[in-house]
Amino acid sequence: MTRVSSALARALVCAGLLLALAPLVNFGSADERSTSAAPRPAGEAALPAAATSASGTSTGGSSSAATSAASGASASELSAALAAQLDPIVEATEFKHSHWGVLVVDQETCRTLYERNADKLFAPASVTKLFSTAAALDELGADFQFETPIYRRGEVDEAGTLDGDLVLAASGDPNLGGRIDAGGRITYRDVDHTYAGYTANAELTAADPLAGLDALAKQVYESGIREVMGDVLVDDRLFAATAGSGSGPSKVSPIVVNDNVLDFTITPGELGKAATIDWRPRTSVYMVDAQVTTGPAGSKTTVSIDEPLSGTITVRGSIPAERKPLLLIHEVEQPASFARSLLIEALRRAGVRVEASPLTLNETEKLPRREALAMLKKAAVLKSPPLADELKLILKVSHNQHANMLPLILAAQAGKRTLVEGLRIERAALARAGVNVETVSFGDGAGGERSDYVTPRATTELLCAMARRDDFSVYHDALPVLGVDGTLAAAVSAESPVRGKVRAKTGTLVWGDLLNERPLLQSKALAGYAETTSGRKVVFAVFVNLVPLNEPGDRERIGRILGTICEKIYGAL
Repeated sequence: MTRVSSALARALVCAGLLLALAPLVNFGSADERSTSAAPRPAGEAALPAAATSASGTSTGGSSSAATSAASGASASELSAALAAQLDPIVEATEFKHSHWGVLVVDQETCRTLYERNADKLFAPASVTKLFSTAAALDELGADFQFETPIYRRGEVDEAGTLDGDLVLAASGDPNLGGRIDAGGRITYRDVDHTYAGYTANAELTAADPLAGLDALAKQVYESGIREVMGDVLVDDRLFAATAGSGSGPSKVSPIVVNDNVLDFTITPGELGKAATIDWRPRTSVYMVDAQVTTGPAGSKTTVSIDEPLSGTITVRGSIPAERKPLLLIHEVEQPASFARSLLIEALRRAGVRVEASPLTLNETEKLPRREALAMLKKAAVLKSPPLADELKLILKVSHNQHANMLPLILAAQAGKRTLVEGLRIERAALARAGVNVETVSFGDGAGGERSDYVTPRATTELLCAMARRDDFSVYHDALPVLGVDGTLAAAVSAESPVRGKVRAKTGTLVWGDLLNERPLLQSKALAGYAETTSGRKVVFAVFVNLVPLNEPGDRERIGRILGTICEKIYGAL
């Protein structure tokens, strides 16, 4: 089975794409291959506690009252007005088998303005990322930077020959310099390349995915090393590798180059002629055999990628004429060996002769003990942009792989190694914020595990707490803007009055209902901050779970309903 088709067979999509994601289990999409496989689930100050009681009633209230007075309506009148707008939506007949959870509160006081099932548990999908990024910001700080060193084991003679090994020690940097623009900031596109195969709208950034490795290799050369007689190794022992959740790469590793995938861009030619295939990052490790033809305009796209033998990739199928270029990804099987090979090639480009072959595997048994490794001399160090940039990437594009790394990164920074240990640290951070941690359940950092559940109240507790932090702007500005960018770019029309007035995290999780040959929308979610017509700032959390999707456009339509709810909140308050 190809990497593309196996990815599509995963039973859940924790994509966070409010409108654009193609169906997970394909029953006729033009840009995905259908499958009959059985589905499977796809250090600053402590967080300030939200000023609200367990029932959601504010412990203050002067600001809320003042805002109500300024708008000429009491809090109860505003709540009634909002209920009149939202109740008909959530009580619609089409949702008779589904479950809604909604909570809208005043941002400053956390006084409840509207609630429905606010204390029930709901599958949050990628709204989970609000919690994992908040914990990372609290534990590490917005200015935290990853430092990835290359150590040399052995002496360098006068001719620049290293009689020993180079060891790159993975730091958990999710980008390793591969998404950095000319200004040193992490770049993104509204639909990330890791969603290629799940949606036809995925795009590549312009940044060179090998820029970080090239920078390290240049430093090695500048340190005086001209030849490496030993091996080149990658130490990926920072934390225990785990399986990822949600769409995108399936492995969570402390070493990441280009999200540990190869990007394939297939561009149609003239009718009946071969399509053009481009791929990155280029490496001698893989041989690519591509045979894709150009079909009639409007025909079905049937492009597949497979790796029948390790290191040999085939690209087969047909792409319609006049179609825009198609982006697909192929996940590498061994991230450490992939990074090692790319590093050897980068060293050679930088003028360093390397005796070791990039075609062989990373030999972890050659690594020194981690304590001994830290005592070796450094030949190079790559520093990442501030954590604030990485959190923006995760939240804007709903990056599952990077979000799943966060609990493990927290564990590693505390001298631990496992996901359980990282989630324990996250739990402590959430509890310090005043979030009732007994009303949340997480098995990952992205929102694609079966055990991921939250209440609307716990979500607003978190959001209110974050709004009281000195670094709130980092969190707030990292969120997608409704109708403008990220996963909310197309959620409302350009003419919508609420466009640009909402910053929120999306969530989408889909299971395959094979019995009825349809997708089941496990969760569509949206939670964040909004400004209303009166200037009131509110916090909201909206979840709808278990919606059968009977028509091809149903998922997009449900997404638009959440956009409509934002418009109603904006207008009623």
